[in-house]
Amino acid sequence: MISLQNVTKIYPGSASPALDQITLDIEKGEFVFLVGPSGAGKSTLIKLLFRELLPTKGEIYFFGRNLARLDKKALLNHRRQIGMVFQDFRLLKQKTVFENVAFALEVLGKPPKEIEFKVAEVLEKVGLAGKEKAFPEELSGGEQQRVGVARALVKDPLLLLADEPTGNLDRNTSRQLMELLETLNAEGTTMVIATHAWDLVDRMQKRVISLNQGRLVRDEKRGTYGHEF
Repeated sequence: MISLQNVTKIYPGSASPALDQITLDIEKGEFVFLVGPSGAGKSTLIKLLFRELLPTKGEIYFFGRNLARLDKKALLNHRRQIGMVFQDFRLLKQKTVFENVAFALEVLGKPPKEIEFKVAEVLEKVGLAGKEKAFPEELSGGEQQRVGVARALVKDPLLLLADEPTGNLDRNTSRQLMELLETLNAEGTTMVIATHAWDLVDRMQKRVISLNQGRLVRDEKRGTYGHEF
């Protein structure tokens, strides 16, 4: 599904690469944790997969297509296949829960009846049925993050990317969110999650890709967080 071949990313003005010669493959249906200290390159890797950034060197393929060679139409289609979940939620404060999730379909030009059905379906899936008319400020942090997950899922993405999705949540809420993502993964969505939540990584025993100073230092199929940093 995803293939990185000798990928290096150097930001303008930086003396050292954010990612340094990364080669790895991620299969459809996998659940992958990206771990490592701050500045290790986790967020950069997430942005490269979304094609928010381009690699300085190397190539990234998504279902066999080189992301650097996508034209505008193909890039839009690529991003439609990906759901993004952010640490800071990034909800529209002036919109209700329903409207925040519906917006992801409105920008795709979906008809109102389809939007209404899909939003209701995904809110039920993430445990927010009955919260449709609430505004973000009326929700707990965990509920706001679930809205973020619903917004990512409503497009039926093949891949869900999450950059520190539990960073603003307490331990119990973080565990509930990860259990939700694990359930969605079991239904077929590929997950790539950047996280510092070592306790959740250790408990879930998923594939762990460890980065340090831009380099891939460990890749385990059923790994733990590790404390080599």
